[in-house]
Amino acid sequence: MNPTFTLLIVDDEKQNRALLTELLQAEYRIILAKDGRQALERAREHTPDLILLDVLLPVMDGYTVIRELKNDDKTRNIPVIFITALDSAGDEERGLELGAVDYVSKPFTPAIVRVRIRNHLQSVHQRRLLEQMAMLDSLTGIPNRRRFNEVLEQEWRRCMRDNAPLSLIVVDVDHFKAFNDCYGHAAGDEVLRRIASTLQTSVRRPGDFVARYGGEEFVLLLPGIDREGAQLLAEHTRADIEAEHIPHAVSDAAPWITISLGGATLIPQESTAIADLFCLADTWLYEAKHTGRNRVAWAPTDACSASIACE
Repeated sequence: MNPTFTLLIVDDEKQNRALLTELLQAEYRIILAKDGRQALERAREHTPDLILLDVLLPVMDGYTVIRELKNDDKTRNIPVIFITALDSAGDEERGLELGAVDYVSKPFTPAIVRVRIRNHLQSVHQRRLLEQMAMLDSLTGIPNRRRFNEVLEQEWRRCMRDNAPLSLIVVDVDHFKAFNDCYGHAAGDEVLRRIASTLQTSVRRPGDFVARYGGEEFVLLLPGIDREGAQLLAEHTRADIEAEHIPHAVSDAAPWITISLGGATLIPQESTAIADLFCLADTWLYEAKHTGRNRVAWAPTDACSASIACE
C-alpha cells in the first residue's frame, strides 16, 4: 500500500489515539483530532485519504461530523470508518446510512482493522486511477476535452475573483487530413503525440494548461497572462513546432508539419459567458487558417471587451 496515504484519526481518548497511531504510523501519514470541530478543521485543511471517526465525541458527535463532511464539496468524497464503542445493530445501521464505508466496534482486533483500512485505501487508489484515466486523452497522454472544460470553469471563476486576465490559444495542425492520406494514420498519430509533447514543453508555469480538444485540435489555457504575453508564447510555440521539421510533402503552408493558432484574452466578468473566450479564440484560429496558415492570429482588445455569441 502506498505509504503516502494520509489518515485522520478522531477520538477524544488519548489512549485510543495512541493505540491507532502505533498500529498505523509505519504505513501511513497520521493526523490526529480530539473532538468533532477539530476533526472538521483538519479534514478541510489536509483532505486526508481516510478518516477513522469515533461517534462519542465532545463538542460535536461523530454522526454530526459525518453529516458536515458530506455537505462540504471539499470533504464529501473522503471515506469514513466509524470506530466506536457503540456496538448495536441500530448504531451501525445509522452510521452506514449517513455514508460511512465501514463500522468497527470497540474493542477491535488490530490485525482486522489494519486489513480493513488497507482494503478501503486500495479502493480509493483504484477509483483515483480511473478518474485520472477518464480525464486523459488515450493517444497523447495529455488532458482531454472533458478535463479542459473543468479547468476552464475553475480558472474562469478564479480570474473573475482576482480581476485577472485569462488567455486561451486554440491550435490546429495544418492540412492534417492530407498528411494522414499521404503518410498513413499511424504516422499521423505519432505527429499528434509529438505536438502534444512540444506544447507541454512550451508552457512553463504550474498554472498553465494544455489539452487535446479533439482530432488535430489542441488548447492552451493561460491564467493570469495578458494579451501580449500570451501572444508571444503562441508565436514561440508555433516556431517550436515548425522547428521539428516533420516532413509534410502535401502541405501548401510549408514542406513540414506546421500549426495555426488563434488566441483571445479576457478579464472574466459576470456579464461575460465562459463560452465567449473559446468562441473568440476559435474565430481567430479560422482567421489564421484563412490568411495562409502557419501563423498566430489574436482577437483585438475591443473584440475581447464585447460579449460574443457562439453559433
